[in-house]
Amino acid sequence: MRRRDYLKTAGVGVAGLLTAGCLQVEEGEQTSTTAETTTTAEGTTTGTTSESTEPLKIATYGSFFGDEGTAGRWLKDQWEADHDTEIEYTAPSNGINEFIQRKQQGAGIDADLFVGLNTPDLVRVDESLPDSDLFDDLRADLDNDDDVKESLEVDPENRVVAYDTGYITPVYDSTEIDNPETFDALLEPEYEGTLLAQNAQSSDPGLAFLLWTIHEKGADGYLDYWEELLANDVRVLDDWQPAYNAFLEGERPMVVSYSTDQVYYNSEEELPHHQVSFLNDQGYANPETVGRFAGTDQPETAADFVDFVLTDEAQANVAVNNVQIPATTTASLPEGYAEYAKEPPEPVTFTYEELAGNLDEWTESWAQLVASN
Repeated sequence: MRRRDYLKTAGVGVAGLLTAGCLQVEEGEQTSTTAETTTTAEGTTTGTTSESTEPLKIATYGSFFGDEGTAGRWLKDQWEADHDTEIEYTAPSNGINEFIQRKQQGAGIDADLFVGLNTPDLVRVDESLPDSDLFDDLRADLDNDDDVKESLEVDPENRVVAYDTGYITPVYDSTEIDNPETFDALLEPEYEGTLLAQNAQSSDPGLAFLLWTIHEKGADGYLDYWEELLANDVRVLDDWQPAYNAFLEGERPMVVSYSTDQVYYNSEEELPHHQVSFLNDQGYANPETVGRFAGTDQPETAADFVDFVLTDEAQANVAVNNVQIPATTTASLPEGYAEYAKEPPEPVTFTYEELAGNLDEWTESWAQLVASN
């Protein structure tokens, strides 16, 4: 699962919180009407002349734009209020793999931008397409990328740029267990049978948590650490949603999730059951990035849209609506949101260079260990 479906899980969305006045983001006066969206989102256009009157086609994950109050809907409305080019979203069922396969087969790429790439995705793109380019040099055409946090610089070739980030952390019920505080504490008898994690081969949070353990224990020690975690009865489920549902239902008091968990669970009654644990004072940064497909016939419009996404107002709204943290150093979050969207004292992550050539081996070795237990 790429993004958390808190709207269904918690029964309330960020849009509802904004409407209630809890988390208000300043917006401009311009608005536009959004059409109904299934697998695409289209609408009316007004404003200035752009590079092309064809829609700017953006491939992404469904929860980025599929409902009212999503980041993609906000971006579409604000962009179309000022530009003649409308935004058309698509959500390929196979994600970035669809475009890798099309490139391998010599088929055309019917999109201009891809929104939602993380660092492992980019590594897999390059390893799958060693002799061709799926993305071009987007950042050479950007004006607003100077304020992107240095820790979120993902691509040494400047093809993608971060637009938000999440931090993977355990979330725990403090009425049932104490804060483990360290990775080693999770191996203690006190935490036997308490942790829910996700499959690193099918889940973004699951992969991020695995990479975090490798970051801490090293490539030579992470399998030993996981063997001890398994001996202490960690439960590994396929994806974030079933793991988080099990946590909500009280099956176990701790789950690998996100440091923004309290955005939805911040009432006096809920907070004790939704505490964030920054193991070793850290959280694993999992930035989301946008890339421009090589060969697009709208390169300037695509770059202009990404520049718009990196403006302070857009960054704040994308973060709130996507339940994430802005990618830039200059964007300000609304006070209520910032209080509950926790950031770790020490963000950690693997760079592209560190993952390249290692990612498949690490995840496959982990999968073999888990399958054997």
